[in-house]
Amino acid sequence: MIHAKAIPIAAGFAASLALNLLAPGGARAASGDGIEVEQAEDSFYCKERKLGTWFYCEDPRPEPGSPEAAAQVPARERLAAISTALEELKARAILEPTPENVTAYVRFQREQLDRSSLFADVWQRALWQDPGLDYTLQRPVSTLGKRAWIDQRKTDRDLAMSRLSQRYGVFYFYASSCGACEIFGPILKSVSDKFGLAVLAVSMDGGPSASFPEYVVDAGQYERLGLGADRQVPALVLFDSVTKQPMPIGYGILSQDEIMDRVFQLTQVQPGSDY
Repeated sequence: MIHAKAIPIAAGFAASLALNLLAPGGARAASGDGIEVEQAEDSFYCKERKLGTWFYCEDPRPEPGSPEAAAQVPARERLAAISTALEELKARAILEPTPENVTAYVRFQREQLDRSSLFADVWQRALWQDPGLDYTLQRPVSTLGKRAWIDQRKTDRDLAMSRLSQRYGVFYFYASSCGACEIFGPILKSVSDKFGLAVLAVSMDGGPSASFPEYVVDAGQYERLGLGADRQVPALVLFDSVTKQPMPIGYGILSQDEIMDRVFQLTQVQPGSDY
């Protein structure tokens, strides 16, 4: 039986609750039929008594470990936590190699391998669907693609070499006592004859060159062209007659293809565009 004195109290509570539900600007609460209604934040019930979540005075917080809680943690921290956990499990399995510890480490490691495989798969699919991200379009990796790229590169290289003599010349530093120079001289001579490339042979010891009978003796050209003080021979330097800038090509014995590739790279290819 309800005490008679409780009726006015209950009626007052009901009226207060009704006012809270109908007052504008309050928190939203769901009614029995699923329709959200406005609930005003009552200073007495919500602030002084601190009833909290269950009386809709504040938004419920996600449970630790729930997807909502995980989404609030920065991805970098989550990844660092995975790495830390993996290292801990590995250390525990090594120091205490019980079946349980080893199994826990292997299972966790397998989970990360699966995650890595998924990332690699999605990465590859993304490259297929966006040509701007696919570097293999610039430098193919397949056998057929690489062959086509190399053939086109040689065509471009030979065309550039045929026009090279209009602007560039080559300083060839050698020594008559250098065995490598005797081998390299005819190789450079062949490239010079094929493309009409001007070569100025510079003798470092005053001796002649069988491949380049018209030579000059070094009078400081080696150092002025920026080749250093070690006087390494044979040495090739490409000289730009427009900018007056020397460009060292290389030292030692180079093949014809190496000479042409390096000259093409230095004169026709912007740094970084091939990589």
